[in-house]
Amino acid sequence: MKHLKITVNGIPYDVQVEEQDSAAVQPPKLQPQPVAAAAPKAATPAPVSAPAAKPAADAEVINSPMPGTIVNIPVQPGQSVQSGDVLLILEAMKMENEIMAPHEAVVDSVLVSKGQSVESGTPLVALR
Repeated sequence: MKHLKITVNGIPYDVQVEEQDSAAVQPPKLQPQPVAAAAPKAATPAPVSAPAAKPAADAEVINSPMPGTIVNIPVQPGQSVQSGDVLLILEAMKMENEIMAPHEAVVDSVLVSKGQSVESGTPLVALR
């Protein structure tokens, strides 16, 4: 038995691999199976807040630092924020990450909606 260390997405895993004689291992015989019709999908709930179309030309855009899901947006367009105020909460890898205002500003637009999945670099909030 071999002990191997494998890293997947930056997370190390210790695994054990057992070697088998290739002549002794036979692949399973597969039989065709009937496929049942898929049930219709339930409608997804509407987002709580609709994102703005585009930020103002002079607005500073705050981008997502990582992929995740937007779980809360406590700010609204036109709201004043101070340095360190929470602009939104992004859930990534089962942890809630607060995305904070880098300085005193006014929220120009919110570019995402609650429940939306975002990738790293996705525009989240525009500040003026």
